[in-house]
Amino acid sequence: MDTFSIKKTIIIISVLILTNACNSGNKNLGVISSATPEASKAGQEIFLKGGNAIDVAVAVSFALGVTEPAMSGLGGGTQVLLSLNDSPPISINGTTLSPANIPTNIGDTLTYHRRSTIPSTVKVLDYLWKTYGSGKITWEELLTPAVELAENGFVVGKFRAKVYQQYKGKLQQSNFNTSFFLIDGKRIPKEGEILKQPILAKTLTRLAKFGAEDFYKGEIAKKIAKDMKVNGGWITLNDLENFPEPKEISPLSTNYKGLTVYSQPPPCGGWSMLLALNLLEQLQDDKNISKENIIEALYHAHKDRGNNPITDLINYDSISKIKLSRKYANSLLLEKANSEIKKENKGSGETTHFSVVDSQGNAIAVTASINAYFGALSASKELGFLYNTYMDDFIFENPDHPFAIRPNAMAYSSMSPTIVQNKGENVLVLGSPGSERIISSVAQITAKWIENNDIDKLIKEKRIHVSKNNIYLEDQQDSISINKYFLDKFELQYKHANKNLVITKGLNAYFGGIHAIAKENNVWIGVADPRRDGKAIVVNK
Repeated sequence: MDTFSIKKTIIIISVLILTNACNSGNKNLGVISSATPEASKAGQEIFLKGGNAIDVAVAVSFALGVTEPAMSGLGGGTQVLLSLNDSPPISINGTTLSPANIPTNIGDTLTYHRRSTIPSTVKVLDYLWKTYGSGKITWEELLTPAVELAENGFVVGKFRAKVYQQYKGKLQQSNFNTSFFLIDGKRIPKEGEILKQPILAKTLTRLAKFGAEDFYKGEIAKKIAKDMKVNGGWITLNDLENFPEPKEISPLSTNYKGLTVYSQPPPCGGWSMLLALNLLEQLQDDKNISKENIIEALYHAHKDRGNNPITDLINYDSISKIKLSRKYANSLLLEKANSEIKKENKGSGETTHFSVVDSQGNAIAVTASINAYFGALSASKELGFLYNTYMDDFIFENPDHPFAIRPNAMAYSSMSPTIVQNKGENVLVLGSPGSERIISSVAQITAKWIENNDIDKLIKEKRIHVSKNNIYLEDQQDSISINKYFLDKFELQYKHANKNLVITKGLNAYFGGIHAIAKENNVWIGVADPRRDGKAIVVNK
C-alpha cells in the first residue's frame, strides 16, 4: 500500500469515529453556501437528519440540478476538493470524457446532442456518499429534496429569471425538449413564478430507488443511449457502462503569506489560480493589494495559461511544480510585457459552485457544470435533464494540438474549487462559476481574505478580470485610479462586460458567483454571492 493510500485509510477511520461520536454539546452542525436557497435548504435537511458535510454536498448538488437548470444537472460534470477532519485535502477528478466513437476529423460545428461528453456527476456523487458519507443517510434520502423540488416546483429567483430572459430565443427555438424548462412548456418563467419539472422528477425518483448504477448500466443508461442514437449524438450504452470511477489525486498547493492554499489540478484551472496568487505575493511589497497588483498578476497568469498551458492532464507533477515555484513567478514578471499572447482555449460557459463545512472538521468545495448556459439545449423526452457541452472545449481541425478532439479525452477546464488551511486547520472554502473568470475571482478573493478576514465584505466588492490585453472592471470608476503608464506598459485596454445579468447594485454575474465559507474569530461564516440567487445557511440543532 502506498503512502497516499495509507494516509487516506487513516483519514477515513478518523472521520467515521468523529462522525458517529456523540457530540450533544455542539449546537452548530455546519454551514452551507450555494447558488440557490432551495439547494441550501436541501442541505440543511440532511444536516438535521445527522448527515455530515459530504452527505450534505450530495443533496445540495442534486437540488442545484433542479433549481438552477441552466448551470448544472445530471447531464454534467463535477469536480471536488475535500478535506476530512482538517487533514490536507483530497482532489476527486470528476471530469467528463469524450465518447469512444467520435471522429477526429470533424470541424467545430457541433450542435445539440453532439456537443455532449459522457456525464460524470451521478457517479461522482455516488462515490462521495459511499466513500465519505456519514453512513447515517440513505441514497434515497439524499435525493428526496431534489425529487420534491422537481415535482412540486421551485420559485424562480431574480438571477435565474434574468438568465431565462437572456436565453429565451435559444430555449424556444430548440426542438429537443427545452420546453421542460418553460412554463406550460411554452414561455420563459418570470421572477417569482413556480417551475415544475415532472419528467425530471420521475428520473430522480428512479435514480433514488435503483441507485447510481441505473444511470450508467440500467434503464436510465439505455434511455440516454437511445436518445443519442436517434438524434445523432455519439454517447453509447458502452460509453456509459465503461465510464470509470472518479479518481482521487493530490491537489496542487502554494503558500501565500504563511497559509497553504489548495486547488484542483489538471484538467482544472487550479494551477493558474495558484500562479496568480504567487504573482500577487511577489508584487505586493508588504502593502495592501492594489488594483494594479491584481491586474498585473491576472495578466501574467492568464497569459501563461494561454501561451504555455499544462498540456499533459495526467502526468503533470513536474511541470506544475515548476509553474508554482517563486522562481517561475519572478520569471513571468521579468518577461517583456507586450510579448505575443496566443489565442486561449474557448472561454465561454457557465457553472455552479457550493461550499459546505461541518462540526467534525470536514470541508468540501464542489464545482459542477453542464458547461454552457442551458448546456446543449437538448434533453431526452423520457428523462428531462439537459446534456452538457464539454465537446466544445476541445480543439478541432488540428490533430497535433494537445487538446485536440479525440476519444476518451478530458476537456480542459477553468474550475478551481479551493480550500485554505492555516497550520493544518481549514479556514476558507470557496470556488466560483464563470469560465476563465473563475481563476480571476477565486484568486483575488482568496488573496484579499488572507490579507483581511472579512468574507462578507470582500464578496460584495467589485472585481477585476484580465483576458489577453483586455481589462474588465466591474466598477467603471476604477479606471480613474489606474495609472495610464501602467496600462501602456502592458498594452491594456478596457472592455465592458455584458450587463444583462446585473441584478443588484451593479454587481455583475459575469465576474463569477463566489460561494464561500470562512472561519473568522474562530466562527464559520457563510456568504452567498449577491450576483446570484444563492443563500448561505448556518445549521443548528
